[in-house]
Formats: sequence, C-alpha cells, structure tokens
Amino acid sequence: MDLTPLQMAALPLPLILAIVFHEVSHGAVARLLGDPTASEARRLTLNPLRHVDPVGTLLVPGFLALVKAPVFGWAKPVPVNKWRLGNPRRDMMLVAAAGPASNIVLATLSAVAIGLYVRFVPEDTGPVLLFVGTSLSFFLQFNLFLALFNLLPVPPFDGSHILKGLLPRSLAQRYARLRPFGLALMVVLLVLVPMAFPQWGVIERVVEPVFGWVFGHFLALARMVSGT
Repeated sequence: MDLTPLQMAALPLPLILAIVFHEVSHGAVARLLGDPTASEARRLTLNPLRHVDPVGTLLVPGFLALVKAPVFGWAKPVPVNKWRLGNPRRDMMLVAAAGPASNIVLATLSAVAIGLYVRFVPEDTGPVLLFVGTSLSFFLQFNLFLALFNLLPVPPFDGSHILKGLLPRSLAQRYARLRPFGLALMVVLLVLVPMAFPQWGVIERVVEPVFGWVFGHFLALARMVSGT
C-alpha cells in the first residue's frame, strides 16, 4: 500500500496504542483474577517500550513490508502465571479474551469518533484535523485487525487459549502440543504460500473478505453516528 506523507505520520501512534492496550488488558484481567505477575513485572503500563519485542514488533514487520508480503507481528507477551489464578482453566480463557475484547471496544469507540468527526468537521479542514481523522481511521483498522488476528484458534494466539479451555481436558492436552508449530504455520499460510502461489489469492479470497465484512459493520456504525 502506497502511503501519503500524512498517512505515514499518522500511522505509528494508532498502531502502538492498539497493541499496548491489547497487552495491558491481558495483564489487568489476570490481576483481577488473582495473578499479579504482570504488575510485578511492571507491564501494566501504557509505556510502549515495555511491550516492544525486537523481533516481533520491529524486525519481522519491517522485513515483510520490505518484501511486500502481508505484514504482521507481535508484542512482548504479558507474563501470566495460570497457577496464581483462582480457576486456571476458566481464568486463562478470560485473560486471553481480554486482549481482543479491548480492541473491539476501542474499535467501537473509534467508529463513534469517526462518525462525530464526519458530522462536525468540514471537508476542507486544515492539516491538523485531517491528521486526527486519518489517525482515527487507522486506529479503527488496527484494532479490528488485532482482534480478528488474535482470535484465530492457532497457537500462540489468544484464540488458541480460548479453544483450549473449551475442549475436553484430554483433547486440550493434545491441542497444546501444537503450540511450537503455530507461528510457523501462520508464516507459511500468510507469507510463503501467497509469495510462492500468488494465483491462489489466499489473502484476497480468505483474509480480505472476512476483514472487509467486519470493517463494514463498524463503518455502518460510523455512518449512523454521522447522520449520513
């Protein structure tokens, strides 16, 4: 995607905020359920430097962008000790769901804010308000992407912890054995396969329609708020 200078300037802050709120939500819910590990590690902070993973946050997304592959990455996981939770099996599901849930809440607030922006800000606005509008648009998209991506039932994403808690214990133990291979599987499906077989249209036929369908509902909310 070719970005204008304004879009490039507006991109980092929404992305950082979406990631940081996602990670802090995991730790905050864990603390509410009895595990203060994240708090003890000083990870319940909005300081983005505490959540940066040099490989997942910087090197991997930068490399994928450089080779024009689908860009994804990850932050440093918030530490959670399930044995300090009141009900480890149930509570780990709640802790995992907290991250995507926070992104959905933020996406909803973003859609409302975009609707208010469209309603009250004139089209021929100055660069400052245009920057604000662009940032809100990115914030909506990043939060939706993080929520959907992390809900995938593939280890180590949040959806895998939710699925593990729903499975019978015997199946959950077998499913947990996939954890070392989950990230590699995603790289193969979302990066290597599209690069090797572009005619298959994996991203265009699978990823984009799902994201577009969800994104369309949030845009409908923005339009409702804007009155257009």
